[in-house]
Amino acid sequence: MEFRIFAHGMVDSTSERAFAALAEGSASHGDVHVALGQTAGRGRRGANHGHGWVSPPGTGFYASVVLRPGKPLDAAALTMGAGLAVRRALGAVGLTGCELKWPNDLLVGGAKICGLLAETRGLDPAAPHCVVGIGVNVAQTAFPAELTSQRPVTSLALAGIHTTPRDLLEVLLPHFGREIERIGTAPEAVAEEYFAALHLLGRKVRVLAGEETLRGVLRGAGLRLGLELALQPASVRRVRLEHVRSLESDPGP
Repeated sequence: MEFRIFAHGMVDSTSERAFAALAEGSASHGDVHVALGQTAGRGRRGANHGHGWVSPPGTGFYASVVLRPGKPLDAAALTMGAGLAVRRALGAVGLTGCELKWPNDLLVGGAKICGLLAETRGLDPAAPHCVVGIGVNVAQTAFPAELTSQRPVTSLALAGIHTTPRDLLEVLLPHFGREIERIGTAPEAVAEEYFAALHLLGRKVRVLAGEETLRGVLRGAGLRLGLELALQPASVRRVRLEHVRSLESDPGP
């Protein structure tokens, strides 16, 4: 997979720049929009829900990749593959103990270090497209209280890894390209690796599916299978992945 890099200063968000290029017809498969910082970075539920990315200039990695594959890619596999690619890249720069958290976060010691967001705007089967936004905390040594009050947050610098967003981009892109190829040819293999990396199979989990909370043992997981839960009393429930809002270990009895 070949990449074209478009470097920005401060922008609303790299994903907005990517979608603007798609709208004007200048975007190609593999275009990467990177920025010094963002004023309106998006999280999974959007900035208006308190889940925007904190994006001070020069301290973080902010990038969005345009995908225009020949055929539509499985949406769940795309998020999973992006997470696996970033995890490998962070490992390559020396980070240890990085964990995936469903559906689109990466954690170190329980603290968030990276967020992902894959988006489409309008679905044309004849010309499928997607933008994958990636935000990694690189050089931050402190975070706003309004952010840390919601959840623990960390950075590569706080983990003892000193690198730059530019160096991280060079490391990430080969891993990302390989995962996109795998998603196109073997999406179930991507999902299998992702769920294995979550270390939740065979364990008690808590699942938020829509507005319903389910507790049980995760017996299986896959793109076609969804989540297969052994509930109490003895019964089996399957949940489609697109309905799963959260999936985590259940410390309860």
